[in-house]
Amino acid sequence: MKSYKIRAIGLPRLLRGRSPWAGILAGLAVAIIALAVSRVVLGQRTLQNPPLPPIATTMPDVNQMAKMQDQQAKQQNFEAVNAERKRQIAEDSARLLKLAVDLKAEVDKTSKDTLSLNVIRKAEEIEKLARNVKEKMKVTVGPG
Repeated sequence: MKSYKIRAIGLPRLLRGRSPWAGILAGLAVAIIALAVSRVVLGQRTLQNPPLPPIATTMPDVNQMAKMQDQQAKQQNFEAVNAERKRQIAEDSARLLKLAVDLKAEVDKTSKDTLSLNVIRKAEEIEKLARNVKEKMKVTVGPG
């Protein structure tokens, strides 16, 4: 079996004896390949870190900041008013239940044909409180 020596042939040796155009063509080929590789690498980089839009990099002006703070304050006020309204409705409903239970107990104590003045007053108070709760439930406070 015969052995062969493999030798690397360098570019200058390859181009020896050829026309000068071969060197120019080889140089252009290397430049085109380098340009293509750089575009691929740069293209991947821009996809990974896209540029931010101009609106994201600009600071809001004083009027915009004041408007945002005003909206936040209105939202907080809206939430506070609604929480207070819900608390009042819960308290009034509990009081309404207590009055209704007391009224039932008093009505059960009296005879069929007689109603005391106290029973009538409690019934009126229950009616007034029930209307108040109904009105509070209808009220919707929205941010301004």
